Amino acid sequence: MHRTGSTLDDAASKNPWDVLIIGGGITGAGILLDAVQRGLKAILIEMQDFAEGTSSRSTKLVHGGLRYLKQFEIGLVAEVGKERRIVYENAPHVTTPEWMLLPLLEGGSYGVLAASFGIRLYDYLAGVKRSERRQMLSREQTLHREPLLRTEGLKGAGTYVEYRTDDARLTLEIIKEAVARGGTALNYTKATRLQKEDGRVIGVEAQSTLHRETMTTLLATRIINATGPWVDVLREMDGSKQGKTLHWTKGVHLVVDASKFPLSHPVYFDVPDGRMIFAIPRDGKTYIGTTDTDFHADLLHPRMTVTDRDYLLDAVQFMFPSVVLSQNDVESSWAGVRPLIHEAGKNPSEISRKDEVFESQSGLITIAGGKLTGYRKMAEKVVDLVTKRLSAVHQKSYPPCQTEHLRLSGGHFSSSALFASFIREQTERGVALGLSAETAEKLVRRYGSNITDVFSYLEHDRPEVARDLSQEVYATLQYGMDHEMVCTPSDYFVRRTASLYFNIAFVREWMTPVAAYMAQRLGWTDAERDCMEKDLQVHLEEATVPVSAEHAPSTRNEAKEPVPLG
Repeated sequence: MHRTGSTLDDAASKNPWDVLIIGGGITGAGILLDAVQRGLKAILIEMQDFAEGTSSRSTKLVHGGLRYLKQFEIGLVAEVGKERRIVYENAPHVTTPEWMLLPLLEGGSYGVLAASFGIRLYDYLAGVKRSERRQMLSREQTLHREPLLRTEGLKGAGTYVEYRTDDARLTLEIIKEAVARGGTALNYTKATRLQKEDGRVIGVEAQSTLHRETMTTLLATRIINATGPWVDVLREMDGSKQGKTLHWTKGVHLVVDASKFPLSHPVYFDVPDGRMIFAIPRDGKTYIGTTDTDFHADLLHPRMTVTDRDYLLDAVQFMFPSVVLSQNDVESSWAGVRPLIHEAGKNPSEISRKDEVFESQSGLITIAGGKLTGYRKMAEKVVDLVTKRLSAVHQKSYPPCQTEHLRLSGGHFSSSALFASFIREQTERGVALGLSAETAEKLVRRYGSNITDVFSYLEHDRPEVARDLSQEVYATLQYGMDHEMVCTPSDYFVRRTASLYFNIAFVREWMTPVAAYMAQRLGWTDAERDCMEKDLQVHLEEATVPVSAEHAPSTRNEAKEPVPLG
């Protein structure tokens, strides 16, 4: 998956495509992989970096949605519950089983009997294997499992398994697998206009947002709108925005050091206003979220507000009274916009997370709503429709979805059970190459079966230009540039390594050397390097500095500045 050889001009030279997907989040990634695996000639374009929007700003759980049982979303729970196991088998390096603790409080959302029945039903609907089925704990057992919990009103707890993930890397591994199987994917490629012929959408005008290349036309038999929060923008341009529309909500997460919040287990807990909040330990940190509020501000730059921060800190204080966190303990944060399908009369927490597919008279296919866990089934639904339409045009049949047992990039093990031994073996190899055992294991877990390519950069002398980089930074950055389309320092620190969220000190230590290395390797001018460094500074500010209020979306003269769609 290289930037070189995957340019707009190259893509245009392969016109027409069977399928052109606009949107590089997890849904678009899943559609690309499904389409390619069925033999379609498919391309994906994304105006930012892959997963830069909602798909890198989730609670980072491939979960079955226990809370949706309260809304009687039985079908949704059953579908995504089973899907999470599929994700784990196909990509064990980016999904980790975790026992979640559900404390049961007097007057809380779940009583003991209701929780026991609900989690049992959840296990049944999700097809949970026997070793991961729920357990009910007494009050004493619960406090032994997690001593930080409040004791007042505590009756016990339920435990059940969820799957922790790196959402951005999961999206990337899907795209990499699709590209390895013949697909094409371009980040920083903006669709600026739909092209139509006799009322049918036949392509888009696209432009690089990094290099300001001249407009290039990409033609395709079918255009898919998988732009997440922006799907209605594209529907407006198509003239097909009618009926159901998007309802935006914002979710915020905070990150604190484990020394300040030494949580032993992930906890899913009640807060006084009736919401449920996650607190999850990860890599020496604990993150807390999420809020769920209406959003009407800048889609490109959702921010943590002072109100968001204080709400989550108060939630921690309520459930973990001995944990005293101040605003200064918040090391990082992220805010994401959820594109939900509008249903009149419901508040944000009640609106369905179901996905829906819309097909306009022009032939534009739009996928909206849904959950990260259900990305594969969402893709299947879209590609089923696409192949049905293409079959009528080309007078040929296409195979059904084949992604259920398709290993993703980095997950090429005959069984997920073999990943543990692979970690041990490759950690030893990393140590032999000069890495600490801790760093080597971290990289093996991050890259999975692709770690052999990452470690290969350490088997030879580093070039002089890399003299200011550590072994870890050099190997992972160069791998990212060569194989994961890392185009900016922000790509590397935010979405390839998640360092901005879980190791912000690493970002501050290496941001200048990384920018210098990339500038030399990619031939940036001084002005381009300055621009890239400022972009990362913006990300740092957005992650660490709360705003007093949401910023309204910027207005633009539509005739002068195209609306970014991809």
